[in-house]
Amino acid sequence: MKLFSKIFGLIGVFLIPVGITYGFMTDFNDWAGFPALLATAVMCLFLWYFLSFTDKKHPDMPYEDLDGEISHAAGDYGFYSPWSWWPLLIGVACSIAVVGLAVGWWVFLLSLPVAAVAVIGWVYEYNSGDHAH
Repeated sequence: MKLFSKIFGLIGVFLIPVGITYGFMTDFNDWAGFPALLATAVMCLFLWYFLSFTDKKHPDMPYEDLDGEISHAAGDYGFYSPWSWWPLLIGVACSIAVVGLAVGWWVFLLSLPVAAVAVIGWVYEYNSGDHAH
């Protein structure tokens, strides 16, 4: 995970000056390339941060050991909710939002309440029902 973290960090840092240079070379008239390069840089930096943060929680990953065995990867890697339906509703909200960006802003606005209900439901799913703590 350290290697992936470093790779995404380097790509993100590299793409920022490339995007700005591309913007100057096109006089900031190209509204596809310049924002796409900067958005890619931001996404790479997000991945860099996430992988760095995760690496601190799991410092010795089995796949980084060249002499490691498959059985070394066994164990607890986190907590997941296999019965949760809220991620599906978040996916539906994201789908409506993307269609809204292509069709019209009014469709995008329809996705906001769906997304709000889905996020609130996902956050509070362990406060009620069978799996309440």
